[in-house]
Amino acid sequence: MGSLQKYYKQSATYKIFSGIFIEFANFLDTLGKITLNGIEVLKCILKWQIDKKELFDQCYRFGITSLPITLSIVGMTSIIVASQVALEMVKQGGGNFVGLLMTMLIVREVGVIMSGFAIISMIGSSLASEIATMRVTEQIDAIEVLKVNPIRYLFVPRVLSGILMMPPVVIIAAVVGVIAGAVTSNLTSGLGYRAFFDSAWLGIYMKDLGVCLLKSVFFGGTIALISCSSGYYASGGAKGVGEATNKAVVWSFVAIVIWDMIFAIAFFF
Repeated sequence: MGSLQKYYKQSATYKIFSGIFIEFANFLDTLGKITLNGIEVLKCILKWQIDKKELFDQCYRFGITSLPITLSIVGMTSIIVASQVALEMVKQGGGNFVGLLMTMLIVREVGVIMSGFAIISMIGSSLASEIATMRVTEQIDAIEVLKVNPIRYLFVPRVLSGILMMPPVVIIAAVVGVIAGAVTSNLTSGLGYRAFFDSAWLGIYMKDLGVCLLKSVFFGGTIALISCSSGYYASGGAKGVGEATNKAVVWSFVAIVIWDMIFAIAFFF
């Protein structure tokens, strides 16, 4: 019996299922830690335990430094879509709907999703690596020895800056995306700017703008929270910093896609 059990544990089937179980357990553990950190951050915000100077610094980092890459990604995505859609729609007699389609696509999805991806790539990875480095170099341990709450000191300014700065970044990116779509439509199909923007107003409602801003709030807070949590629980020196950064990026990508699906079902299904 013992030899049979030993043989079974060396089999590929056992290794596959044990690996899946371990990964699932790690997933639940990470999800639980992120949730607890989010609750602690919310408590600090409600009690107004906020370092204003650090908050302003993080807002600048989250909103201003990320703006160039965000505008580039959203603008180029809009150009790619418009260059493929506008000419075909004009050929089929649907030129009057190009502006509506492009604006609806950018405001509802492209603007906020691509902005989220840009923020994750630039800011989320930076937050995770920064806090992970503090963890492996025992700076966070020193903060705890000084009786300073690391959640309040490290998490709150970063998460709150994500909540506050993501909406204006998304608004600016959406405007740039619509303008880029109009210019591309004009160059590729000859569609006039007036026709583009006249049709754009037909398909955009306050509901679309409200959902876009609400999504951006959740996206910004989620990205910052996941990135900070991934760095906070890092271990193992330089390798641990890399793993924490990788986890922050992957989890943030998955999280905002899930949030986007939830919003789509809740508001547009």
